[in-house]
Amino acid sequence: MEYDTKTPPYHTSDTTSFAYFSARDRWPVIITQAIDDVYRATTAATDPDTVTEGKGLINALAKLKHELQHDRLLTPLPDDGFSDIEGYNKELAALGNPTWFNVPWLFSECYLYRRMNALFVLSKKWKSYDIFARQKLSTFKSSRPAVVELATHYKEIVAKLGQGSNLAGEEMEAAEKVLFMEMCEICLWGNATDLSLLTNLSYEDIQKLQGSSARQAAQANIIANDLDAAFAILRNAQKSGKSADRRVDIILDNAGFELYVDLILAGYLLSSGLATTVILHPKSIPWFVSDVLPKDFQDIIQAVHDPQRLYAPTADDDDAYRNTYRPLPAKDQEDIKFLFQNWTSLVGEGRLLIRPNRFWTEGGSFWRLPNSEPSLFEDLKESELVIFKGDLNYRKLTGDAAWDPTTPFSTAIGPLGPGSGLRTLALRTCKADVVVGLPEGEDERLRKMEGGGGDSGARKWAWSGKWAVVQLCDGKA
Repeated sequence: MEYDTKTPPYHTSDTTSFAYFSARDRWPVIITQAIDDVYRATTAATDPDTVTEGKGLINALAKLKHELQHDRLLTPLPDDGFSDIEGYNKELAALGNPTWFNVPWLFSECYLYRRMNALFVLSKKWKSYDIFARQKLSTFKSSRPAVVELATHYKEIVAKLGQGSNLAGEEMEAAEKVLFMEMCEICLWGNATDLSLLTNLSYEDIQKLQGSSARQAAQANIIANDLDAAFAILRNAQKSGKSADRRVDIILDNAGFELYVDLILAGYLLSSGLATTVILHPKSIPWFVSDVLPKDFQDIIQAVHDPQRLYAPTADDDDAYRNTYRPLPAKDQEDIKFLFQNWTSLVGEGRLLIRPNRFWTEGGSFWRLPNSEPSLFEDLKESELVIFKGDLNYRKLTGDAAWDPTTPFSTAIGPLGPGSGLRTLALRTCKADVVVGLPEGEDERLRKMEGGGGDSGARKWAWSGKWAVVQLCDGKA
């Protein structure tokens, strides 16, 4: 805690904040969905010990929900054998044994998911069970139109890159820049299907959030955009020939469709030569509903290997999905299977890697990285560019603090900023109060728009996922 920003963090006690709305409305829904998932799995189980433990987990989750809704004290986490428990409990004590509606939002939200995970880790039959896996798969299946569109687009891009181009010099660089920006924008808006936030989306709603027309319509809503500078960094490194190993790291956010588009971006960076290695950083435990676990990466690879099987209706699918299902045409299958061939080839060559670290699920901000996980920090400094995906990573970069929105991004990320040796690029659709790096008057303009919050004191425009920021800090400069 001593390494955090001194700017006050957002707090669940602030009734004008998204923190309060999250604790009051979102978290009970998420716990209820977890209870439903365990109930379904317990009902389907045949092993008596699994059933008995499943019933115990349901009761424990129900108890957690009751404590939350009745504003009880946050209790110390039980020791499940992992070292981060000590850090959580130390911080909880330092906060003075807070209640759910009187606690820093970032810590309490991380605590919520870590406490849920500890229940499963301490069991015998459910240790590695992912209570959110069913939701992740369902949402990815609902993304079928965008999955097909991007597979076709990616296959065409890789083919063109392999054939070379008649363009040269400035024309070639301009074309590469456009393509880079398109890939990053696809990656940016893939975050629109964050399951921890959009808990009531229908099949039709999900489709509207994805695809090329949606991206084009949303382009004007990127209110801070440093993609030009990010491209220049990678392109200059490529042209300089200073190193045979030009690495890009992606700190992942959501599984399903967003992981799919992250892999599209990774494959593009490698195929274009803008990177020679891409390292993906998933979470180590089920986290914020839809965050990527190593197994989610394996599931995506398996899905593109056999897309027809992926999209076939199952008992878990709702009526809307079953009623609209049609088998994939041969061309769509071929385009999606190309991804399997391409991605497994990159993995086999050691150019696409996955590297989890439990730091990503600790309860504090990334301001703590240089001191709490120095080996990870030093490793990331070897990267040409570290891309942090999504809203939670942005909150952690900025300490989830109530910065003035005109505060420079480089200031708000503290120890990861100027002089850190780290190049940080945040790709974030706004789904929480904290936002920095805006021009003078921009926050006020957005507040005045319909649904923006007006004079209520709430920055509601930043809750919807309609607006985005792409912000860079070159800590190597």
